[in-house]
Amino acid sequence: MKIHTISKVKQWARTIKRDVHAVWLAARDPRTPWFAKMLALVVAAYAVSPIDLIPDFIPVLGYMDDIIIVPLGIFLVVKLIPPVVMKEHRATADQASERPISRIAAGVFIGIWIFSAVFLTRMLLRIYPAVM
Repeated sequence: MKIHTISKVKQWARTIKRDVHAVWLAARDPRTPWFAKMLALVVAAYAVSPIDLIPDFIPVLGYMDDIIIVPLGIFLVVKLIPPVVMKEHRATADQASERPISRIAAGVFIGIWIFSAVFLTRMLLRIYPAVM
């Protein structure tokens, strides 16, 4: 029973991940109404953003926004997007999830984070030199 529940949760997470990608694609589609585009961009950006309303390091509450806000936002956006458009972009998102992961893109993002951390540290040392 426990293994079945875990597999259902994993499938749900994959569906959410696919729909985030599909919503992002639909937001850029000219057949999507403007209000659905705006909400889709907000939901997709929030879903992939490392910044949350409630930080993830707070026990239990930290993941509640990810478990509640993102799926509800996706549900609302999917209802606003024409079904034909959503079906097309879900198929595209499914195909994209089958592709290999780009290690170059991962390296670029890691480089950006390292650069940002070094830059922020240097700025803080200039502002607060006595701290360190």
